[in-house]
Amino acid sequence: MISSILLAELAEHVDQRIAKVVLNGTYEISDFRVKEVTASTLALNYFVPVSEVSLITRIELQDAAGTVLTSNEVYVPITADHIMLHTITVREAE
Repeated sequence: MISSILLAELAEHVDQRIAKVVLNGTYEISDFRVKEVTASTLALNYFVPVSEVSLITRIELQDAAGTVLTSNEVYVPITADHIMLHTITVREAE
């Protein structure tokens, strides 16, 4: 069993590594409304303007150098300005 302290420390490490969200490989967001760790869960809250993105098909989290840390294929139509909530929970595999 991994202690809750270590899981929280790993979540903090992930938080420190993430510098930006890249949507569809082109639209970068580095201004987070919320970027915080609670216990072993990292919450990212960011604004997506419909004038820039009308459909999200891929969400990447990248570090400051542009290295892709996570990548997820999605289908999220954006019909109005949107605030996204992206959570990452660090936990032991079952």
